[in-house]
Amino acid sequence: MRVAIGNDHAAVELKKELCVLFQEKGIEYKDFGCAEGEKCQYPDKAKEVCEAVVSKEFDLGILCCGTGVGMSIAANKIKGIRAACCSDYFTAKYTRAHNDANILCMGARVIGAGLARELTEVFLETAFEGGRHKTRVDLITELEK
Repeated sequence: MRVAIGNDHAAVELKKELCVLFQEKGIEYKDFGCAEGEKCQYPDKAKEVCEAVVSKEFDLGILCCGTGVGMSIAANKIKGIRAACCSDYFTAKYTRAHNDANILCMGARVIGAGLARELTEVFLETAFEGGRHKTRVDLITELEK
């Protein structure tokens, strides 16, 4: 699995923590985010990560900002992206299982590092169930046309 991760200046520390998780788990990743002391615009980072996922260079993406909401709004403007802003385990698991979400968005000012690690793990480990859920995902994809 290859993961693209991006962040704005509000989520530098959270991104660092998730990169440690990737290293611990042996997950290949690329950091598209801004570094400590830098300022950046979250829509720009969302675009970079989402384009890397849509192009299939990466399997999934993680985006972090202050609330996670701005990143999710920006990400969902990119054709082929299904981004979900999550702050609980159930949502992170079932957005993959039922919605085939390919981007997880989280807010550094909303959740702590421990929960972010847990949500990232379940998001990356959960497979899309397909079946009746595929019909719904196909309907979502039709909305992009």
